[in-house]
Amino acid sequence: MRALVQRVSEAQVKVAGERVGQTGPGLLVLVCAMQGDDERAADALAAKVAKLRIFRDTEGRMNRSVLDVGGSALVISQFTLAADTSRGTRPGFSTAAPPDVAQNLYERFALSLKTAGVPVETGRFGADMQVSLVNDGPVTIWLET
Repeated sequence: MRALVQRVSEAQVKVAGERVGQTGPGLLVLVCAMQGDDERAADALAAKVAKLRIFRDTEGRMNRSVLDVGGSALVISQFTLAADTSRGTRPGFSTAAPPDVAQNLYERFALSLKTAGVPVETGRFGADMQVSLVNDGPVTIWLET
């Protein structure tokens, strides 16, 4: 699985003008299931995100996790993280997991992150979503299992 993790002051996601998820200080996590991924990959990625030390400590160093700071997460499915542009300028997405598998793994990731103790809100799988955020830092980290 792949994730693009952003430390945010705030973030929200809307579908057809209706806000369906938000977070205050914490993380915006864009998630993509890849072909061959399974529940172990979703759980491992969630554990890594929960413990990722990208928040400032008292000395200003990135040494605290979202759990340490009592933050929350907004988790959004984003199959375009599977984009392959090696053969030109039109991305291919053949390495992304099929939609039914991807949805199960996306939901498993969000549940696993929540089980780890992080309050989680989500977008709507497969929907045309509008995501807005205030990136804090900016801090943006790419993760893969």
